[in-house]
Amino acid sequence: MNDLPHTALRGALHLLWMSSLVVPLVSVLREPSAMRWFGVLGLLVLAVAFAVTLRGGPLWVLGVAILMSMPLVAPAGPEELSTWAWIGGAAAGFAPLLLSGPWRWLAAIGAVVVSGVVGEFVGGYYTTYQVIAALVGLTIIAMAGLPMWFAGLLEQARAGREAQSELAVSEERLRFARDVHDLLGHRLTVIALKSELAGRLASSDPERSAAEAFEAQRLASSALEEVRDAVHGYRAVNLPEQLEAVQNVLQEAGIRCTVSEAPVEGERATQLALALREACTNVLRHSHATWCMIDVAVAEEEVRMTVTNDGAEKPSSEGNGLRGLRERLAAVGGQVSVEKSGDVFTLLVVVPA
Repeated sequence: MNDLPHTALRGALHLLWMSSLVVPLVSVLREPSAMRWFGVLGLLVLAVAFAVTLRGGPLWVLGVAILMSMPLVAPAGPEELSTWAWIGGAAAGFAPLLLSGPWRWLAAIGAVVVSGVVGEFVGGYYTTYQVIAALVGLTIIAMAGLPMWFAGLLEQARAGREAQSELAVSEERLRFARDVHDLLGHRLTVIALKSELAGRLASSDPERSAAEAFEAQRLASSALEEVRDAVHGYRAVNLPEQLEAVQNVLQEAGIRCTVSEAPVEGERATQLALALREACTNVLRHSHATWCMIDVAVAEEEVRMTVTNDGAEKPSSEGNGLRGLRERLAAVGGQVSVEKSGDVFTLLVVVPA
């Protein structure tokens, strides 16, 4: 059965159904014999069955009620009022509204045909019953079909807005997860190296050990501040400071690092800084590098950052960091590509200028 949205629309459909039973009720009440009360009973069953169906009940309840009304209502009333033809017309009009697919129209046509058969059976005119049923059915379709169509469009629009909102929330969660991964992945790697170095120097060089421990503490505080900034949204990034910080970290880890940079500002600097952090994390975690070269170049239509290092391990698959970086840059029209030649690994990041 088709969905029937909104209480107001259901009420309108119920009123329309009751209106289609007015003529049969008048006809039945004019019946002088005891058939009058059988006809009233049949109309009452129809009203209750339609109410049950309209509130989500099974459609067969209404179908059974319509069949039961034939012997109860059809013989009652004056012949000129064509009593059951109005019920058949109501069935023909509501069938396309309650059913779906090709069955809706087959049921509507079937209700008109059955109305003619009932008219012939009770001594009326076959054609008259069919014409009345067809006209009543078309009237109901015209009066109720258009509002239901508009209501369906409204439901689809509301569902589309809800789906769009859920998608926006999911994308924002993924963005935040990528940012936190980039921030903490880089910082925690450096903190781990500093802590390990401080532990090794504790007995041989206490002063430097203390300095390394203090630096690890400073980095932890800095990471906390950056995570707080991420929670509040956009982070302004100074790319030269990030390049200097990465160069110092790599050199302290025993990796010779050279940097060649060009002036980059705004959103491009932010995207390159996040990519730089991911590249530095990969060098520290996934290689035994002895040297690393970082080059930032600005062209007319794009900004390119190339990070190259030796000692690269054979990756089993692309990690979450590179995957998140690729997705983030794709959203702003950027690209990420990687290349491995022997033990030399190259990460190329391109963002629109």
